[in-house]
Amino acid sequence: MDKATYDKGLAVRRAVLGDEYVDAALKSTDDFNRPLQDMLNEYCWGALWGREGLPRKTRSMLNLAMISVLNRPHELRAHVRGALRNGVSREEISEVFLQVMIYAGAPAAVDAFRTAREVFAEMDKKA
Repeated sequence: MDKATYDKGLAVRRAVLGDEYVDAALKSTDDFNRPLQDMLNEYCWGALWGREGLPRKTRSMLNLAMISVLNRPHELRAHVRGALRNGVSREEISEVFLQVMIYAGAPAAVDAFRTAREVFAEMDKKA
């Protein structure tokens, strides 16, 4: 493992997803899933999200579309929050999900809109 890339990835992961989310993921780490968490921090968040080629806002919008198409609501919830942290507006999130509807189908978009609205409601309640 490259410690510098891992540490960079952990910092980026915290900035995008928030300390609460990352702390919960790390707290649940055991011998079985430790390699997954290590790879997420080093490769996903360090080697990829840590690159300068795209701004985090753009990466977030790409993730929203891809995760919607893959029908991964748990991850979508985390990345809706992350997208908002990265400067993606609710209106832009809506536009991403409309794009999903045209290219990946209405069911994927319906679920994505539903998930995002739940996240918005939770965030509004806390505000």
